[in-house]
Amino acid sequence: MDDAKCFGTVRELRWWPEGIRCTHCQSDKVVDHGHDETHPERQRYHCGNCNGYFDDLTGTIFQGHHRALSVWILCLYFMGLNLSNSQIARELELNISDVQERTGQ
Repeated sequence: MDDAKCFGTVRELRWWPEGIRCTHCQSDKVVDHGHDETHPERQRYHCGNCNGYFDDLTGTIFQGHHRALSVWILCLYFMGLNLSNSQIARELELNISDVQERTGQ
């Protein structure tokens, strides 16, 4: 799964069925505000109520990480298969500490 599909899936699951809401004030007065420069698949938004800015990952477990979103989606998948943190780290070529942070262990 590529990052474009991952971001599309996150958008569908996160904003459905109520639609996009501001992550700061919960207003529905939100408009698209371009895309992230480093991840063009990541949609940015602007809230007309509180004047805040946020993107598809703001407030999620995926926020603030510099790996491809598809890597973290695979991490969740492997967690569902009950793989150990060390197995996940090996499979995804990650540091064990990064995996432990994502899995909460």
